[in-house]
Amino acid sequence: MGMMRAGLTNEAYDRTYTNRELFRRIAGYFRPSTRQMATLAVLVTVISLTGAILPVLIAWGVGALDTAFMARRTLEIALVVGVLVIGVGNWLLNWARRILTVQLISNVVLAMRQDAFAAVVNHDMSFFDEYQSGRIVSRITSDTDEFGRVAVLITELFTQILLVILLVAYLFTINWQMTLLLLLLAPVAFIIAGSYRSWARRITRKSQQAVADVNASIQEAVTGISVAKNFRREQGIYDEFLGVNSSSYAIHVQRGFVLALIFPTLQFFSGIGTALLLAAGGYYTYLGVITAGAWFLFMNSVALFWFPMINLSAFWSQFQAALSATERIFALMDAEPAVFQTAARAVTAVHGDIKFEQVAFRYGEKEQVLRDFSLHIRPGESVALVGHTGAGKSSIAKLITRFYEFQGGRILVDDQDIRTFDLRSYRRRLGIVSQSPFLFAGTVADNIRYAVPELNSAAVEQIARQIGGGDWLETLPDGLNTDVGERGNRLSMGQRQLVVLARMLAQDPAIFILDEATASVDPFTEAQIQAALDLIFRNRTSIVIAHRLSTVKACDRIIVLDRGRIIEAGSHDALMAQGGHYAGLYDTYFRHQSLAYIESRRAASALAG
Repeated sequence: MGMMRAGLTNEAYDRTYTNRELFRRIAGYFRPSTRQMATLAVLVTVISLTGAILPVLIAWGVGALDTAFMARRTLEIALVVGVLVIGVGNWLLNWARRILTVQLISNVVLAMRQDAFAAVVNHDMSFFDEYQSGRIVSRITSDTDEFGRVAVLITELFTQILLVILLVAYLFTINWQMTLLLLLLAPVAFIIAGSYRSWARRITRKSQQAVADVNASIQEAVTGISVAKNFRREQGIYDEFLGVNSSSYAIHVQRGFVLALIFPTLQFFSGIGTALLLAAGGYYTYLGVITAGAWFLFMNSVALFWFPMINLSAFWSQFQAALSATERIFALMDAEPAVFQTAARAVTAVHGDIKFEQVAFRYGEKEQVLRDFSLHIRPGESVALVGHTGAGKSSIAKLITRFYEFQGGRILVDDQDIRTFDLRSYRRRLGIVSQSPFLFAGTVADNIRYAVPELNSAAVEQIARQIGGGDWLETLPDGLNTDVGERGNRLSMGQRQLVVLARMLAQDPAIFILDEATASVDPFTEAQIQAALDLIFRNRTSIVIAHRLSTVKACDRIIVLDRGRIIEAGSHDALMAQGGHYAGLYDTYFRHQSLAYIESRRAASALAG
């Protein structure tokens, strides 16, 4: 491992949104649930009314007992029954509100997570080269969860607002002078809470970055665990995780301190406000402006007033967590793509005529990979790209697939500019095998039918048996029903390659691109792989970044690259006869394979016999 960057990490695509921008985007996710929100608003209003009626009912009962205009016993029973009915009704309404709130917020989080995931999977490959998958996953999972938790508080907010309005209206009926004094004191709570706003937003953003760093550390450790064990670096990756986790711990403690500090601070100032009101009420009582009973009722209601006021004030600081989370989610969604299409022309069929016309390409600001590069690959032709590391072989394949953007020139497929294609329909016509054959969790059959899910078991078996007569299936414990494990780790490298090539046969692409794996395999498997490649090469355009002599010799034409330029081209025999660069590559990379190649052809002949 040892590759984690120290400290909290901002991504290059991160940006700052105004609160108005965030609120507008968030509102867009709530808009489809307008009916649920209306029902929720009604429930919140009724809950607030019942919550406000309770202290009014108690105050009225106390006043009625003082005037004794009704039989005391009857009044006490009516008061108890009234409080009980309101309490039970309020509980039932709150239960319904919470269920509706959970459904509403879950729908919003679901939509937000789907949009974030869709944005990620539609990014070009350069995005995944630059940004760690663990941090991307954190934004889709942890940040949407954070938004969901805080969004639940929004319904509480509306309840508290209505409750405050109703209580203020009631307090005006008791004494308007003291109510005005209370309203003058109330903004102090918002001013204090507002002073925490930027602090809370900043520390919340850091805590979310810390979670992303922890996720990235875990993901990298789990993915590279076999390498770590090979080099006995288990303690090393554990120590690095401890460092990242300790940083996350420190940040989360700071966040907890900020959120924990605001409530005691607000309660302290609400106590000061209550003391001022108590003194003012005593003074008004002394002057005879209000009665002692009214003063008592007012102070009792003020206690109920401060609770929602503190919640409202503290909520703003907590709401920064949701704003920070959505800021990170929307930044992921809004990350600018590197690949730009000038049109979206549907691709119904591809003949496989490929032309590079003076193409210039580089990865970011790195050294130029291709400069004024031109190449014509004819329909149905198989072409091997060979050359030293860094010659531009893989870059050519990546440009044909539109995984990366080129900076100059044109690439034409069937005489059409590749930038005008609808990428989804275009890529359906491509078959791509990367250097490390990747299998998805499931069975061998599941992986073969991956690109064509409607294939039945008989069709899958027929395709699999086209490779080496299907003898390779006998090496699998459960045949086509063998579970491949995570990333195919229950199969040998050769078996993975055979499954991937069977998947290509099932897809039947018009253009086949093979970045051939370098792993050595036994001669028998080598023969089976070559037999599969011979089938795939037939009647389709094939571009091969070749590492095996057998694959190179099977191609119609060999293109020799050096620093992004074509320096030789021709068949194997013609290039060997020239005694040039290819002959040197052959001596360096391929000659040691000759014996294995001869052996593999013998195995193939025996297999055919």
